Amino acid sequence: MLRLIAFLMLTSTVLLVLSTGCSNWAGFSGGKYHKYTYEFIGTFDTVIQFMGYAENEKQFEELAKKGQARFEELHKLFDIYNIYDGINNIKTINDNAGIKPVEVKQEIIDIIQFSKEWYDKMGGVVNIALGPVLSIWHTYREEGMRDPANAKIPDIVLLKKAELKTDIKKVEVDAVKKTVFLKETGMSLDMGAVAKGFATEIVARELEAAGYTSFIISSGGNVRVVGKPLDGTRSKWGIGIQNPDGNAIIPEGEALDTVFVTDTSVVSSGDYQRFYEVDGKRIHHLIEPSTLMPANYYRAVTVMTKDSGQADFLSTTVFLLPYEKSRELVESLDGVEALWIMQDGSIAVTDNMKKSMKKLGGATGK
Repeated sequence: MLRLIAFLMLTSTVLLVLSTGCSNWAGFSGGKYHKYTYEFIGTFDTVIQFMGYAENEKQFEELAKKGQARFEELHKLFDIYNIYDGINNIKTINDNAGIKPVEVKQEIIDIIQFSKEWYDKMGGVVNIALGPVLSIWHTYREEGMRDPANAKIPDIVLLKKAELKTDIKKVEVDAVKKTVFLKETGMSLDMGAVAKGFATEIVARELEAAGYTSFIISSGGNVRVVGKPLDGTRSKWGIGIQNPDGNAIIPEGEALDTVFVTDTSVVSSGDYQRFYEVDGKRIHHLIEPSTLMPANYYRAVTVMTKDSGQADFLSTTVFLLPYEKSRELVESLDGVEALWIMQDGSIAVTDNMKKSMKKLGGATGK
């Protein structure tokens, strides 16, 4: 997932969330509320950051540590690489493909049912049962990063053979017994297109239900905003969309633009977070199901909608479709906005998202 930068716009000052541990952003308090940040690593292969307002550091630290504990739990449940004592997770399901159903926690039932539902809604673009194909790409990417001189692209015959084991209809969920069964040996689930956003949404909702009303969670390319800043001056948070890399149109290191939002999610997918190179060509991790090869339509896309799990799933879907189909899909969905960065660096954006953007739409956080 493309990394987003969560930051606050204060006159002409841009503050990136780069603090370590729990700290008070001195000098930027609003009445009885103060702004704090907290970050940790070790879950979902990314840095998780919390930023928000609280009456004191102890109160904010309680929020952040509750969130951290929940992220750690969800990471274990959605993990496809590791097993954990006393936990049946996605890897457990994969290991028992064609053998037996696996009893799992409700969160796993929920994410699989969600992914199957949206697979059908989106015409089968993002398939969590594509694990056998994505596993091959993962192996080649890891080997290519370790030994760039001998980096290779998987043979299409190998990929097509693996594709035979990717029928999502053979992912059987029993919501009553809380079991999941992959009905054919060799099948496997890969939750990379949805797990981080789905987890972020769970954490955000649970923290909000616990009484926390003004915070941001940034988990890699997923930003979930709850409430508004409590500084007494602004009604929206500013989220910076990071430029994919340097080109003639967007200088390297500068934010592409800023979207001003509240109670929503901003999630991006791009071609440069996980990749390796073969003969000087970048080979990224977002695989188009019709070709079994990396999609080549955009540098990055950003989706904005309330639910972070939905935004995560949709950002991959939008990235994997050619522009006309991609835009048509976005505009068919209520409450969904998007931005596309094309291969040449040019930008397309839906009208309502443009209105929320600083550079393109003249929006402010007031």
